[in-house]
Amino acid sequence: MIELPYVAEEYRELREQVRRFVRAEITPYGDAWEKEGRVPRELLLKMGELGFLGLRAPERHGGSGLDVLGWVVLAEELGRSTFGGVTVVAMVHSAMAMPHLYHAGTEEQMARWLPDLIAGRKTCCIAVSEPDAGSDVSAIKTAARREGDEWVLNGAKMYISNAVQGDVFFVAARTDPDEKGARGISMFVVEKGDPGFSVGRRLEKFGDWCADTAEVIFEDVRLPADRLLGEEGRGFYAAMKNFQGERLVLGAMATGEGATALKLTIDYLRNRKAFGAPLIEKQALRQRLAMHHAKLEAGRQLLYYAAWLESQGLPCIREVSMVKAYCAETCNELMYSCQQFHGGMGYIRETAIERMVRDARLHAIGGGATEVMLEEIAKRWDDVPYWQ
Repeated sequence: MIELPYVAEEYRELREQVRRFVRAEITPYGDAWEKEGRVPRELLLKMGELGFLGLRAPERHGGSGLDVLGWVVLAEELGRSTFGGVTVVAMVHSAMAMPHLYHAGTEEQMARWLPDLIAGRKTCCIAVSEPDAGSDVSAIKTAARREGDEWVLNGAKMYISNAVQGDVFFVAARTDPDEKGARGISMFVVEKGDPGFSVGRRLEKFGDWCADTAEVIFEDVRLPADRLLGEEGRGFYAAMKNFQGERLVLGAMATGEGATALKLTIDYLRNRKAFGAPLIEKQALRQRLAMHHAKLEAGRQLLYYAAWLESQGLPCIREVSMVKAYCAETCNELMYSCQQFHGGMGYIRETAIERMVRDARLHAIGGGATEVMLEEIAKRWDDVPYWQ
């Protein structure tokens, strides 16, 4: 693979390391995990030993201190495994939930939880979405009220990835009932076992079967004051900050999955004969796949460019929103064609393409639906420099 010029040597080494890990530790076992509906804790422990889970975490707490390009490389290569659920478990833990702790946590909070999370001994979750508040974070209703030296948390969260096996939950709750919308939301750390906290029903999903997703419930959960994460009333803005990395990761997952699906389909068409010749010789199929290839490569270039902007601390909400929308939609469009070109085999459960089609559907929904991303782009049209 030809690396892009802003991908440093350390990330190229990371890519090869993750690739070897996928071949040895994921591909042989993924089918069994899909049937079991779980990713074993042992896999996260192995990832922790190799440093995959703490790529951006502070070095003083056991992380690697890398920038967002590390996440992108990790997510892209895990995506190539064909097991989207495994990628979801690892990236929700390491790139979507854990950053809340080291972006906003105190030294005491980081020392308490980060070492176990980085090592994979404990799993973490981000609990923001609710039945009536998904992409619209400002609409959350879960509330926390202050009583002396404690916070009392009540409400429920929905669609929480890693909840069944999770140990540490970063929870968004409204702490000022008089404030509307984005204001008055704070973040808290809740641990499994806290009185009043429970994991509700496990949700049966369309795809990502080995990644558990559930509702979580808070019934007068009493938290000591030091469970507040970051500044009171700044939780919405913390969530928005973390969305940048999350959306780049989702774009990388879609890109890796799309690349593998394209390769599998080309190989299948080279070997599948119909009407006296391999299907790859049919110009209509070949050219359609070539166009998918072009779109996939365009998305990958945009992905790494946006990740580089983020790594440099440059404004890139527009570019990251483009990555999330374009890579997700490109992946889903590609998957449809790949399944179609596999014919009946593409409809058989437990084939890689059938599974990947289901898993890919999440990319246009999770982390901000495509329509929300397009609105983020449209709001910034007046700032496009080459339009001035």
